[in-house]
Amino acid sequence: MSELCAIGLMSGTSMDGIDLAVLRTDGENAVERGPSFFVPYEAAFRRRIEAGLEDAKRIGKRDERPGDLATLERDLTLRHAEAVAAFRAKLRDDPRWNEPDLIGFHGQTVLHRPHIGLTVQLGDGPLLAEKTDLRVVYDMRANDMVHGGQGAPLVPAYHAALARALPAVASFPVVFVNIGGISNITFVPEKGDPVAFDTGPGNALIDQWVQREGGVPFDAGGAIASEGGVARPVVERYLEKSFFKLSGPKSLDRNDFTLAEAEGLALADGARTLAAVSAEAILQSAKHLPWPPKLWIVCGGGRKNPHIVGDLREGAARLGAEVMLAEDAGLDGDATEAEAWAYLAVRALKGRPLTFPATTGCREAVSGGVIARAD
Repeated sequence: MSELCAIGLMSGTSMDGIDLAVLRTDGENAVERGPSFFVPYEAAFRRRIEAGLEDAKRIGKRDERPGDLATLERDLTLRHAEAVAAFRAKLRDDPRWNEPDLIGFHGQTVLHRPHIGLTVQLGDGPLLAEKTDLRVVYDMRANDMVHGGQGAPLVPAYHAALARALPAVASFPVVFVNIGGISNITFVPEKGDPVAFDTGPGNALIDQWVQREGGVPFDAGGAIASEGGVARPVVERYLEKSFFKLSGPKSLDRNDFTLAEAEGLALADGARTLAAVSAEAILQSAKHLPWPPKLWIVCGGGRKNPHIVGDLREGAARLGAEVMLAEDAGLDGDATEAEAWAYLAVRALKGRPLTFPATTGCREAVSGGVIARAD
């Protein structure tokens, strides 16, 4: 199969909106990155997703939709369809990107319990296919669990392809760090399969803290944290949790870590301390890697928090490694995950493994009688 043009859609644990990106790939080593786009959720819809996280706690089987979840899933899918239409309108005059072949649809994670093989991403693939008139590959996490995987992270195949094509990567091993609501890493050796797992809380605890204590949705540019200091005993209490002693593969639900350990801190001290927790958790992950990384490339919204990045740089330097922001490596740190979903959609269509060890999985979605399937 020759190279295909795919749109990737990502709505992450930060729940702030939809990232869209387009790329052309063969699902292997050939990757040509195209434009990206972002459609924010309005505050009221974000609150509906937050309420949906509570409804999702009652799910026992992944097709169950208690409470408002069925309506939320349809509305979320329609928002994704509108986002695709808006993105395609921007691409209309660009012959390289204006005729995509398919969509990689992540959906919105509302429950992730890998210890019982249960993960739920809201998103109706057939409905999205109907509304966009494009083939849709979706539900890629669930079947990884069927094959014994954790269902997350699901981007190491893309990170590996990127690492081996980036001029900025002069030596291996390299680690891609994605700091969203939850942070995850992909360890890419010079030869062989990547290693990937969640490292701990990313932005989620910081967002929850400043929203609860300061009435703002997130700490823009780390401004609140800049007025505070790190409470080391709080950092240590977080790092004592059993999750950090586990080697990969391992993954987290957004609710696996809470603000309990930070109770009693002032607003700014809490924001600064939780930034330190995010960075320290990432650095501790090096203990579970085959070899010490030489380069860390930081993607995701957390790269915009100078305290997380500063702590990462300081800690990595002690380990003899360099930290580089995605943009310094020639990437778009906001679009990397959406690009990954486009890449994985093409890979799924070709029947290639989506995760390592080699397992594949996604549900089928139908558009115009064409089925995109990887099972």
